[in-house]
Amino acid sequence: MAGPTFQALPGFRDFTPRECAVRNYLFETWRDVARRCGYVEYETPVLEDTGLYLKKSGGELSSQLFRFEDQGGRDVTLRPEVTASLARIVAQHQRDFPKPLKWFEIGQCFRYEKPQKGRGREFHQFNVDILGEGGPAADAELISLAIETMLSFGFVEGDFVVRVSDRMAWIDFAAANGIAEDRIPDFLGIIDKIEREKPEVLEQKLAAFSLTPDGVRGFIADPANASAAYLAIREDLAARGFAGFIELDLSIVRGLAYYTGVVFEVFDAKKSMRAVAGGGRYDTLISTISDGAVDMPATGFAMGDYVIRNLIEETTHTAMQMEVWLQRNAAACDIYVVVADETKRAESLQLVTSLRRAGISADLPMGCPKVAKQFQSAEKSGARFALVVGAEYPVLKLKILASRTEESGTAGTAIDWLTDRLLQPDGPLLA
Repeated sequence: MAGPTFQALPGFRDFTPRECAVRNYLFETWRDVARRCGYVEYETPVLEDTGLYLKKSGGELSSQLFRFEDQGGRDVTLRPEVTASLARIVAQHQRDFPKPLKWFEIGQCFRYEKPQKGRGREFHQFNVDILGEGGPAADAELISLAIETMLSFGFVEGDFVVRVSDRMAWIDFAAANGIAEDRIPDFLGIIDKIEREKPEVLEQKLAAFSLTPDGVRGFIADPANASAAYLAIREDLAARGFAGFIELDLSIVRGLAYYTGVVFEVFDAKKSMRAVAGGGRYDTLISTISDGAVDMPATGFAMGDYVIRNLIEETTHTAMQMEVWLQRNAAACDIYVVVADETKRAESLQLVTSLRRAGISADLPMGCPKVAKQFQSAEKSGARFALVVGAEYPVLKLKILASRTEESGTAGTAIDWLTDRLLQPDGPLLA
């Protein structure tokens, strides 16, 4: 038999119930960390004027845009990332909010690029920014949130590292080596790919700037080239107990042209996959987007759902933490009501309604299947308990599905009894 005619487009994903549950785990963890650290949520449109991205990135993303003309004749693009929209909304509304702004968004993004592990054509991005604060304390605060996020997913010291650099160190390097200001973006593009470039190609590209790979790598390896901003950030993070999570890595420059200072990327300790998160300071972007109407320093980072999920699943203790969360949060219901006596159908319906109104997720069969079939449905639903309504009603039996044990209660006290029971472990109970 032939398969389905239609499938998801290359680089796009269907989210089955389990996939949705995993996504919810990521989203809820992101939101929890951001709110604990004093950030507030905002939201911007998924569709923007194409000019916003071309102006922001200098055309770097132009070949990857999902770009089209809408029915009103406007040149529009599905957003490839969130920062440009943030800059637009801040420039428009910044007078309405006290500074600094600590904002976050979880948004869907689109890039027309080759699908591969850790990268699709649509993805969700956790975008976190501090706007209106230009000192290294803001950069440290932002990096600390990135670390807190990784810790909240269950990672520990030794699982990941935050590699921190400063574009200003490279600006000084360029000036000392006679690189013209208008050629600095091209030079930084070479540095951004230095670890991935073929040796002969790298040598050729650097020769155009009268530089050698050994000379550049020597600069990268020398800790004396750390900027004052990096040293201040390291001291700040050390005071928070995070010194073991960061290291100086001057090879980090970030690909987008709008970065102006400190930049960083989060990698797994083995660097076995692409960066888990990355960001940095972009002090001129809002001025660029607003044509000089608003000048505001800013720093931010983004974490995509692809790579962080891959890393969680490939790390034993973080995978276990996620599975525990899924067991408690991805089930169709907590309590499945088994109608053991069809003459008690009305009582069962009333009980389910009461449970739901009390905030307890509950379900029951819509037909009249055999009791054994109902227990199978309870198991498949992921429910923790099967609540049996039989001829003994108002006496109820509660089957603990994980331990294969049971206890009894009455319909009159069911809400209090079951509310309390849901807070207890599912192991065997003593009679």
